[in-house]
Amino acid sequence: MSLKTARDLAAALAAGETTSREVTEKYLAAIESLNPTLNAYITTLADEALAAAEASDGRRKTGQTLSPLDGVPIAIKDNICTRGVKTTCASKMLEEFRPPYNATVVTKLEASGLINLGKVNMDEFAMGSSTEHSHVGPSRNPWNPNFVPGGSSGGSAVAVAAGMAPWSLGSDTGGSIRQPASFCGIVGLKPTYGRVSRYGLVAFASSLDQIGPLSVDVQDAALLLEVIAGHDDRDSTSSSQPTEKYTEALVGAKALDGLKVARPVEFFETEGIDPEVSAACEKALQTMKDAGATIVDVKMPHAEEYSVSTYYVLATAEASSNLARYDGAHYGYREPGTQNIVEMFSKTRAAGFGAEVKRRIMLGTFVLSAETFDAYYRRAAKARTLIQKDYAEALEKADVIFAPTAPSPAFKFGDKTADPLTMYLSDIFTLSLNLAGYCGISLPIGHSEGGLPIGAQLFGGAFQESKLLASAHGLEEALGIANRRAATLAAV
Repeated sequence: MSLKTARDLAAALAAGETTSREVTEKYLAAIESLNPTLNAYITTLADEALAAAEASDGRRKTGQTLSPLDGVPIAIKDNICTRGVKTTCASKMLEEFRPPYNATVVTKLEASGLINLGKVNMDEFAMGSSTEHSHVGPSRNPWNPNFVPGGSSGGSAVAVAAGMAPWSLGSDTGGSIRQPASFCGIVGLKPTYGRVSRYGLVAFASSLDQIGPLSVDVQDAALLLEVIAGHDDRDSTSSSQPTEKYTEALVGAKALDGLKVARPVEFFETEGIDPEVSAACEKALQTMKDAGATIVDVKMPHAEEYSVSTYYVLATAEASSNLARYDGAHYGYREPGTQNIVEMFSKTRAAGFGAEVKRRIMLGTFVLSAETFDAYYRRAAKARTLIQKDYAEALEKADVIFAPTAPSPAFKFGDKTADPLTMYLSDIFTLSLNLAGYCGISLPIGHSEGGLPIGAQLFGGAFQESKLLASAHGLEEALGIANRRAATLAAV
C-alpha cells in the first residue's frame, strides 16, 4: 500500500474523479479502524468534517473553489487552537478547553478550504520525545505498535504514516516535528523561527516554538508551507520576510548537482549513535555525492556539546513562565474542595499537570531564581550564541547541513521513561536547530534490520526554505524514497 499524497487528492478532486466527501469518508473510516490501536487522534470531527467536505463539493460544482487544495483533509496537533473545538495539549489541565478563536494557521487552512479531520495526540504541553507523556495515553508507531512514534508531535506523525490523514500540522520546539517524522518514516519540516505565525499555538518555549508540516513527501511539505507561511500582526515574532512559491523550487535530483553539503563531524562521532543510523547517513551522503554534490566536513562543536544542556535550561525557564497561567483561577482544570487560594493553586497544578511537565516547571523555576540565574540561565544564553555561530559558520561553507535526525530508530515503550536524561539525549541532533532559529527538514533515508524507519536532516539558513526543500527533494528523488515507501501497517 502506498500512501496518498495531498497532491494526488487535489488532482483527483480537480479532475472530478472523486469528491471531498468521498475522500473524507475514507479517512474517517481509517481513523475508526486504526485509532483504537494507534491512538493518534484525541478528538475526531466526523460530523464537522463531512459538513465541510459537502460545502467544498458545492463550491467546486459552481467553480468557486477557495484554492487548488479545497476539499483536502488534514489533521491538527492538539496544541493549536481551533475555535469551539477542544484543544487539550494532551493534558488534564485543559481537557475541556474550547478556544473562542482560531490559530492563524487554522484560519489559513480554512481560507484554502482544507478539511479538519480532528486534533491529534502529543506529549503533554509538547514536553516529550515519545508521546508517552500524554494524559490520554501514548500514540503507537504504525511500523510496529510496540515502539514509540516519537514526540512531541507523535499523533501528527502517526496520522500521516498510517494513512489516517494525508498530512498534518505539528509544532517543533526542540525536534518535535522532525524526530517523530524520522521514527514514522515520513517528512517533517521545521520552518525558520518567525516564518509561520505562532498566534494560537499554546506556548511551551516561546523563543523556540514553531509550527510546521508533516507529510508523505517533500513536495507536500512545500505545498503546505505555502499555505501557512507569512507575516501575522498578531504574532510579535512573526517575520515580514516575503514568502515564496516553495513548490517551484523543487527540481528533483538535479538540485544536488553542484550543491555544497556540510557534514558536521561531531554529529557523526557522538557517543551512542546507532551503527545502522550512521551507515544509512553515510549511504545517503554518498548518494548525494554521486548526484554531483560536494561533501564538506565542518566543525560544529558547540551545537553538539552544549545543545542538550542549553536547551533544557532555556526551554524549561520559558515553560515555567508560560505555564504559570494554569492555576485554577483563570481557565482550565480546578481541583475541587480546596479551602483557600494557595491550596487551590497548589492542588490544581499538582493534579492537572503530568510528571514530565511538573519536572520541567521545577527545573525552569530553579534556573530563573535569583540565586542561580547567572550560573544557569545567563550562561545558557551565551552558549546559545555560540551554537548560532556554529550554524552561521557552517553555512558560509555550504548550502545545507546534513545530519542524522535521531541517534537511533524508534525505541520500545518504557525504554527511556525511567531515566529522563536518556530520553532528553534522544533529541541531541535536533535541539540545536531551534536554538539557532534556522530551518530544517527530516526525511526517510532507509530502514533498520528490524524494519523501522531511519531519517536524516538537512538544515538551511534563515528563511532559506526554498533551497532547503529543493535539496531535500533532490535527495528524496535520488534515493527513490517515494517509490520505495511500502505499507506502514504490516505489524498492526
